[in-house]
Amino acid sequence: MKKRIPKFKNENEEREFWAAHDSTDYIDWSKGKKVVLSKLKPSIKTISLRLPESMLEELKLLANKRDVPYQSLLKIFLAERIEEELETTKA
Repeated sequence: MKKRIPKFKNENEEREFWAAHDSTDYIDWSKGKKVVLSKLKPSIKTISLRLPESMLEELKLLANKRDVPYQSLLKIFLAERIEEELETTKA
């Protein structure tokens, strides 16, 4: 039998509680289910990226052919490559 989670007056009180207690004493994580929160927008961080001018021009040409902004195409390329790399490191 797991311990009962107390009622909290506010978020700070809850944050302090979880910082000092192990959640496995209160929650049976083996019964947890994966949830997809499709309506949430991912956090976006702006970065500065230095690319050779020729690479940027080629990226813009490819994006123009696909009728998408070049920044979006770059994100697609990065996401695909990251997924590939993660799959190969699992094997």
